[in-house]
Amino acid sequence: MTTSTVLLLIVAALVALALSFLQYFFKARKKGRLQFFLAFLRFCTWFAIFVLLINPVITRTSFETIKTPLPVLVDNSQSIQELGQDSITKELYKKIIGNEKLNEKFDVQAFTFDENFNSGNDPDFKGKQTHIDQAAQDLKQLYRNSNYPVVLLTDGNQTLGTDYVYSFNENTAVYPVVLGDTTLYPDLKVNQVNVNKYALLKNKFPVEVFVQYSGNKNVNAVFSIMQGNKVLHKQNITFSTDKKAEAITVLLSAERVGVQAYKAVITSSLQEKNTYNNTKNFAVEVIDQRSEVALISSVNHPDLGVLKRAIETNKQRNVVILKPSEVNSLRDYNVLLLYQPDASFRGLLEQNKTAGLNTLIVTGLSTDFNLLNQYQDLLGFRMTGQKEDYTAKYNPMFNLFSVEDIGFGQFPPLQHPFGTITVKGNASVLLGANVRNTETENPMFVFSEKGASRNAFLLGENIWKWRMESHLDDKSFEKFDIFIDKTIQFLASNSKRKSLVVNHENFYNSGEFISITAQYFNKNYEFDENARITLQLKNKTTGKTKTYDFLKGNNEYKVNLDGLEAGQYQIIAKEAGSNTSYSGNFEVLDFEIEKQFVNPDLQRLQQTANNTGGTVFYPDNAEALIAKLIADENYKAVQKEVIKRSPLIDWIWLLVITAITLAAEWFTRKYNGLL
Repeated sequence: MTTSTVLLLIVAALVALALSFLQYFFKARKKGRLQFFLAFLRFCTWFAIFVLLINPVITRTSFETIKTPLPVLVDNSQSIQELGQDSITKELYKKIIGNEKLNEKFDVQAFTFDENFNSGNDPDFKGKQTHIDQAAQDLKQLYRNSNYPVVLLTDGNQTLGTDYVYSFNENTAVYPVVLGDTTLYPDLKVNQVNVNKYALLKNKFPVEVFVQYSGNKNVNAVFSIMQGNKVLHKQNITFSTDKKAEAITVLLSAERVGVQAYKAVITSSLQEKNTYNNTKNFAVEVIDQRSEVALISSVNHPDLGVLKRAIETNKQRNVVILKPSEVNSLRDYNVLLLYQPDASFRGLLEQNKTAGLNTLIVTGLSTDFNLLNQYQDLLGFRMTGQKEDYTAKYNPMFNLFSVEDIGFGQFPPLQHPFGTITVKGNASVLLGANVRNTETENPMFVFSEKGASRNAFLLGENIWKWRMESHLDDKSFEKFDIFIDKTIQFLASNSKRKSLVVNHENFYNSGEFISITAQYFNKNYEFDENARITLQLKNKTTGKTKTYDFLKGNNEYKVNLDGLEAGQYQIIAKEAGSNTSYSGNFEVLDFEIEKQFVNPDLQRLQQTANNTGGTVFYPDNAEALIAKLIADENYKAVQKEVIKRSPLIDWIWLLVITAITLAAEWFTRKYNGLL
């Protein structure tokens, strides 16, 4: 407490004493024990009130020692076990985190990483992927603006994320401990297979295969592509010290409809340490139909190229850009995409009255809205000559098909004439339109379904900006292209809508994250949020079955299937209330990416250490790593002064004391007849 506070307390005590004296002793006829007791109670009351008003604060000073954090990152992926380093890694891990001198100097904290980043778990080396970059990013969040070292126990073989060499902070010295034998063994490897997911029946599809050789001798190898026991392609390859990789392109024939599994194999007379990476499985779904999309416009606009490219990322789609006068027959197309229809579209709209093709209409500044009012009854347009910028607002209750919010609200605005747009009939709005963050009643993206007829309106031009913004956010066009593909898929299908819709791929790689989604609609085709959907999974080879429950997400139900072995699976999804069911199949291909490595990636670990001012160590000189960290003068504990201020007496207790003394004084006076 300060001197002034102490003086105030003394003055308060004197004033309280004086007031008590005046009330019970000044001009008092009798001065007995009762008066002294009552005066004492009154003194306590006054003094408690004065202390409550003064609120004296006491200060306590303590010192806290803050150690430099020392995160120890342990690679928990299967590759550590495949390289025979699991027991050595556990021993190193315990040796480092259990070192007394190291714990005296540092705040040692243990982490494991595979595809995820975890704290405090002992490694079990069952991770299906290695994501070192994510571990580095998470450390940045945990220890912001701190200078600390990192011990990294890993083989350096990353299978997810961006290159980790530049992921760590510059003020973070990384000390990699290289796990695995760095001796170079001769090894042949099918490094990568590039192939489209879909192929058309009776057509040829390209397969691009990258094969790689590690070694110092000339090697003759045989590369082949097989389907079952049948060899579809075979060729000889020669590797040398100067030629250690080759790209092979093969054209295969799509002979049968359905998912076709293949494998790329490379063999030689070499005695290899790892032969698992000599084979890589891949699959292609052969389909017997192709959607033809007619993109019709009388104006030139960047949107046309963007729409064509986004739609054609799905190899099942083919887009032809035409002018209205160039359309000979609508029977050649499955979907019409009319871009800003004007008076020249009148004949085309008349033809489509008979043809009844599903249509996506994009409107903008060059659109004839009077023409649209005549030839469609989904939307009513009352537009002005003034243009306006509209931003999108995602509607999470949209349920015609499954579509996620890819960041529509952050996309650049689309241009469209200002006016009133009225939604008529049975229509579902995916995106609403806002003007400068002000909600309007106008829609931006609308879909309708009447029996087998499906149509949609996109109200605004410059959607090319959306695709560019999506790429800036995600470093990929994939999310935007999938959104456009789902739109075309909805329009290209004329089948009656099902109550239970299940979405899954036809094949996955083993170790890959497998997610299956489902939607259930009631009789009014509204998304049912109270559905109970189960999934029965059956391995066709072993006959084993397992049942999963779908969990409700955002406008869909989802189930995750992890740890499935390679093989063919049958799935049956069933909704309990209506007994509606769906059956399908998919295949898990034998491919364990963590089994592909023969050696640790010493070069990248060395680069990481050099970039951060660290040093590379090996398991047999772990003592040198510990000694270096202990002796490093750059990392010292910091003593921090902690000052805590608190009231001398809490105000609640002062009120309690005041209440008790006043009550005691009143009852005493009452008992003695002084009231």
